[in-house]
Amino acid sequence: MSTAAVIRIKPYFYIHVLDNNTNVTRVEVGPQTFTRQDHEKLVSGPDAMIMVPPRHYCIIQNPVQRDSKGNVLRDSAGQIKNRHGDEEVRFEQEPFPLYPGEKLFGKVSPLQVVAPNTALKLRATRDLVYKGTKYIAGDEWLFKGPNTYVPQVEVQVVEIVQARVIKPLQALRLRAKKQFTDANGTVRKAGEEYLNKDIGAYIPNVDEEVTETVNAYVLTEKKALALRAKQTFTDNFGKLRKAGEEWLVTIKDAESHIPDISEQVVGEVPVTILSSREYCVIIDPVVDGKHLLGTRELRKGEVSFFLKPGEKLEAGIQKVHVLESEEALLLRARELYADKTETRRPGDRWMIYGPCDY
Repeated sequence: MSTAAVIRIKPYFYIHVLDNNTNVTRVEVGPQTFTRQDHEKLVSGPDAMIMVPPRHYCIIQNPVQRDSKGNVLRDSAGQIKNRHGDEEVRFEQEPFPLYPGEKLFGKVSPLQVVAPNTALKLRATRDLVYKGTKYIAGDEWLFKGPNTYVPQVEVQVVEIVQARVIKPLQALRLRAKKQFTDANGTVRKAGEEYLNKDIGAYIPNVDEEVTETVNAYVLTEKKALALRAKQTFTDNFGKLRKAGEEWLVTIKDAESHIPDISEQVVGEVPVTILSSREYCVIIDPVVDGKHLLGTRELRKGEVSFFLKPGEKLEAGIQKVHVLESEEALLLRARELYADKTETRRPGDRWMIYGPCDY
């Protein structure tokens, strides 16, 4: 620090001078040649003024107080008034000096540019009105790009949020952190899970989190999807499903299927194909949506079908019996039924003679 009586202050430089008679520190700005008096002391400087270029900003700690016209306020002793413990963001302007008590926090930085498909997660550190919306301390919201973020001392940047790209045959599984209204106007309760199937970039709200990306199951003529309801709900096809109910989704319903939040995938079911020389017996068949437990159903080829949940093949796919002219089959009835000729009782035996198919 210079102790010379004459101090040459260059343009855009400044010094702080303490008057020992009044104990008040003042600012002297260049260009000038300053002659120090005996009762004056050079506190700091010469220092370069703060220069904020276009699209930049700086943060000043303990800023001075100003009136409505921008003039610096002073107390009765002539000392400059500061807003101690506070901060002020200053943008592009003419070079300015730091008044006594003021400090530059960090350095002059460029304004943050928010790229497309990204957003800034902001949090209010004190009550404020931001772009016409009132926020209280602790509130969070998103500042979406493309845009330039202009900082405020009342707002803290928490993190940068990247958009999640939803491709065709995909969905995002989301969970609400607290009750809020989503972009579609639906009220979501805390802990509620739901799917977003809109194709494109999606930026999650501050009140929701992405749990996983759900891929669709592609259905074909040879593959179906077995589902189970976790709870009672109405599925995507408008059908009411009760908790624990199981059903199939085939290509007749949709070409692809994304399991709903209330749906559990039991597995993929391959098609069962019977030729003209084959047959099978279905145990516990499903007829008209009802499970007929303890019954059997005979199915003959040519036919193709999917085994519905709960249905089983008794002995797999079986071949048709071909009887020649000198062959016969001895049969016994398991239950009461009527064939082409007469009614058979359980335990009845009879013969079928060839040549024929059975």
